[in-house]
Amino acid sequence: MPHSLINGVNLYFETVGGGGPPLVFIHELAGDYRSWEPQLRAFARSHTCITFSARGYLPSGIPADPQAYSQRQSAADVIRLLDHLGIDRAHLVGLSMGGFVTLQAGLDFPQRVCSMTIAGCGSGSEPHRYAEKRAAFRAMSQQVAADGALAFVRACEAEPTRASFRSRDPRGWAEFIARLAEHDATGLSLTLHQVQGSRPSLWDFEDALRRTRIPALILCGDQDEPCLQPSLFLARTLADARLAVLPGCGHVLNLEEPALFNAFLRDFLATATP
Repeated sequence: MPHSLINGVNLYFETVGGGGPPLVFIHELAGDYRSWEPQLRAFARSHTCITFSARGYLPSGIPADPQAYSQRQSAADVIRLLDHLGIDRAHLVGLSMGGFVTLQAGLDFPQRVCSMTIAGCGSGSEPHRYAEKRAAFRAMSQQVAADGALAFVRACEAEPTRASFRSRDPRGWAEFIARLAEHDATGLSLTLHQVQGSRPSLWDFEDALRRTRIPALILCGDQDEPCLQPSLFLARTLADARLAVLPGCGHVLNLEEPALFNAFLRDFLATATP
């Protein structure tokens, strides 16, 4: 199994395709390296596709030290993975937590990022929602630490922004939930507290976003209400950004509507490739 020691943690990764521009997929809180299969199949013919499990997600390493987890650390892990693979610059594609990591990597390492695709990002980032959302992440962290990953599975099953995925693709939803139940409770709890529950608001980055010149594609489902305003904020604030809202779609855009997601991404990459 392909692992590499990245910033002191063994990260599991897979590469598919070869010869085309590098395209790195960064998963959400409820995902892992397997979450991007519809995109790997679609883009491996034209790109070198890379998917990985973040620290805290099997089969990658699970650090026990809470200080080993943060959003900036997650962004640094992406860049060190590129170093390991001998890649100078890459297109980054992230969903939700992975979208925030994509943005952080673009801000911290702009010379390494060709473009940013940021999907379903920023839930709870509005200034009037930020404290409540951060507290909710930390409360869920405590539940997972006490009751295991199934506490988060139950929360996802009840989450309105995931209802459209569950109703339109029961088979895909069942696979998604089964994989989520396999997550390591320690890694998930620490990610909830130290990454999700400790990250800044998108609005805290406003000045830096206005200075960023990396091409960006912002994607959001019209059923993903908590991410609609943050997505609009990103599209209005980033200097070179476009926004697409996917109709009838919730939070898990790339799995719920893979053909539409892939079409938007392919059109964007055609213009963002140097």
